[in-house]
Amino acid sequence: MAAVKTNVIRILDKEKIQYTCASYEVKDGKIDGVAVAHKIGKPTEEVFKTLLVQGKSKTCYVCVIPVEKELDMKKISELTGEKNIEMLPVNDLMKTTGYIRGGCSPIGMKKAFRTFIDESAANLEKMTFSAGKVGVQVELKPEDLMNLVKAEYAALTKA
Repeated sequence: MAAVKTNVIRILDKEKIQYTCASYEVKDGKIDGVAVAHKIGKPTEEVFKTLLVQGKSKTCYVCVIPVEKELDMKKISELTGEKNIEMLPVNDLMKTTGYIRGGCSPIGMKKAFRTFIDESAANLEKMTFSAGKVGVQVELKPEDLMNLVKAEYAALTKA
């Protein structure tokens, strides 16, 4: 168990969802998803990053994808019916979600956004993602995340 209680961990506890925590060193500045996967000893296909995109309508969408993959904007555009989907500017991340870059979690954002989880998670026993703070990750069953944030599986990444 992590010594730090993030909002994500408090929500998981309140909802009685089973999870484990992993923390990692951040002093080296290597907080990208692939580096994090190596630091916590997990295969990169089991570690996910949380990305926010925004459509022309200014509606935000949450995309949870494997750390080594790249988000396919065309697929997100089709899923949401939005034209001109773009990444939410990093400067808008905190005010929109309550999280900073590297510590963004699909759980516990300031408001609920439509959330998509890459379909590759459906085949996993457990998935790992940010616990809402740089340096802390949570691992849980993909179905638990799906149910908690009312997400849907979709093909999100470039081939």
